[in-house]
Amino acid sequence: MYDYVIAGGGTAGCVMAARLSEMADAKVLLIEAGPRDRDPYIHMPVGFYKMTSGPLVWGFETAPARHANGRRLVYPQARVLGGGSSINAEIYTRGCPSDYDGWAAEGCTGWSYDEIKAYFVKSEDNNRLSGPLHGVGGPLAVSDLISPSPLSLAFVQGCMDIGMPYNPDFNSGNQAGCALYQTTIRKGRRCSTAAGFLKPVEKRPNLTVMTDRLVRRVVIEKGRARGVEIVDGREVRRIEAEREVIVTAGAIGSPKLLMLSGIGPAAHLREKGVAVSHDLPGVGQNLHDHFSVDIIWQLNGPHSYDKYKKLHWRIAAGLQYYLFNSGPVTSNIVEGGAFWWGDRAAATPDLQFHFLAGAGVEEGVGSVPGGNGATLNSYFVRPRSRGSVTLRSADPADPPIVDPNSLAEPYDLDRTIDGIKIGQEIGRSRSFSRFVAAEHFPGPQCRTRTDYEAVARSHARSSYHPVGTCKMGVDDMAVVDPQLRLRGVDRLRVCDSSVMPKVVSSNTNATAIAIAEKASDMIKGNR
Repeated sequence: MYDYVIAGGGTAGCVMAARLSEMADAKVLLIEAGPRDRDPYIHMPVGFYKMTSGPLVWGFETAPARHANGRRLVYPQARVLGGGSSINAEIYTRGCPSDYDGWAAEGCTGWSYDEIKAYFVKSEDNNRLSGPLHGVGGPLAVSDLISPSPLSLAFVQGCMDIGMPYNPDFNSGNQAGCALYQTTIRKGRRCSTAAGFLKPVEKRPNLTVMTDRLVRRVVIEKGRARGVEIVDGREVRRIEAEREVIVTAGAIGSPKLLMLSGIGPAAHLREKGVAVSHDLPGVGQNLHDHFSVDIIWQLNGPHSYDKYKKLHWRIAAGLQYYLFNSGPVTSNIVEGGAFWWGDRAAATPDLQFHFLAGAGVEEGVGSVPGGNGATLNSYFVRPRSRGSVTLRSADPADPPIVDPNSLAEPYDLDRTIDGIKIGQEIGRSRSFSRFVAAEHFPGPQCRTRTDYEAVARSHARSSYHPVGTCKMGVDDMAVVDPQLRLRGVDRLRVCDSSVMPKVVSSNTNATAIAIAEKASDMIKGNR
């Protein structure tokens, strides 16, 4: 018997387990379907490029993308302790204050920027910044890159050439401009929530961590969560929760688990053969994600990390990392970034850019002639298109049907095209163009609106920031209330990126951590 059972050992789950086990008299269980985070590529910052496929992700793909030429897109979701924070590109951005103020304005009391800011600060251990906006000494390392590529610096200068200001802190409340990203890296090693939050406290006697166990369903009896059923080897067993079950399986996993537990749109559950425990129409709805397009340049020399594809350079990089804790292995590859406007009527920047000093790093992005390339991806940060996560069947082993429905809204397509055009302009800038032999994709043949639309529909892909499928709020489609309690079922919460009513205007990992930090305080207070 445990007081708190946490279903999902990802970004938020590891934070919840660490924080709730601070209560010495509370027994806490964290359950993760995937393995321990022992893969060495997890801990080397550069290893991120190995993580979008393989045994540490679920292997999802989307339903045919109706507005992107019917393509089925790869949709990597982590299946390992630490979740997304163990496999992502380690970028630390929080979004705009107005994102959170918008949540509060729509009924999410307690979630304004001024109210959530303290949780960003609480979690953070920043190696350069402090003051009221940044933390020092928290579990989550946030640092500047040790050995940034000169090509990434040239990208930042190129952004400045076309009129963007240099921004020394994207998390100051003003995102506009360009810089190298701060990253969740500590002394040359990835700082996932498994490494930063969980590992230092895992020997607490009141904390148990189970890996390689799939949670089949939450057990609901008489309107109350009583525990969970897990697959443990060849047997299914039930684990009781005395106080609460906390679902932290992410924007795809959490709605799937709720629906398998009989919580969700009743007609859909009956269609799939799931007994209805609680009709809650919003479960699995409101899925949205950042949808990006890549620009790829062929370089005029070995200026990028692509040269390390050759064996002798790889050996040199490995020795530099081992002996001096510097060099390319300490890089997340996605070093440079910018936030800027596509629609100048927007109050805050509506485009985000990620510069990768290499080609062939991102899923589906190939190499270039000559083997030396660079990549820039951009996306519209506040998509209006909405999709869904639904069950394929009542079998927990079956993947769900993931349909982000990206580019359904013409406005999203317009802003996506703006991002491509601005990226091309950066490529032609004085500072960056001196390294460029040619724009490999989309190339000079892309000229008309029809051309740009074709590029977006044929090549746009997920940026791996799904949110919203168990949204917080007070309307009829809300799944959880502002305390993150599931509406209509006692002692059950959802505490991860799925509760965001709208995606933040940036990468989502930092926000998922802050959500878990705030949720753990709510639970402690209720107790």
